[in-house]
Amino acid sequence: MDIDRLLPPESAAQAFAALGSEPRLEVIRALVRAGPEGLPVGALQERLGIAASTLSHHLRFLAAADLLSQERQGRSLICRARFANIEALAHFLHAECCADAAGQAHEAHSGCGASPSLPVSPVSKETAR
Repeated sequence: MDIDRLLPPESAAQAFAALGSEPRLEVIRALVRAGPEGLPVGALQERLGIAASTLSHHLRFLAAADLLSQERQGRSLICRARFANIEALAHFLHAECCADAAGQAHEAHSGCGASPSLPVSPVSKETAR
């Protein structure tokens, strides 16, 4: 499967850039936890403790990266995670796992075939730089 046809690198870069902000990552995490029903903007604001204008900025950024959708229902604006796009983004990286390591010992590549149920080591801000 050619992942570049499913999610072009430019789209992946835009989505990763959108998730590169801690508040935006928290917005997406909250929407993913909420499931397909999503959350009204007010509930999202209350849950995350973000000022309305700041949240609006982050929502626009995430919508532009196609990671969430918004739908007006009466007086409420409902935000929903775009699960297919988030899954495609995760697959964008997973599809590359050990692609250049053919013929090398599998154990040398801890990411290859690693069970998703295994705990993930936290990354400190110093390590992430």
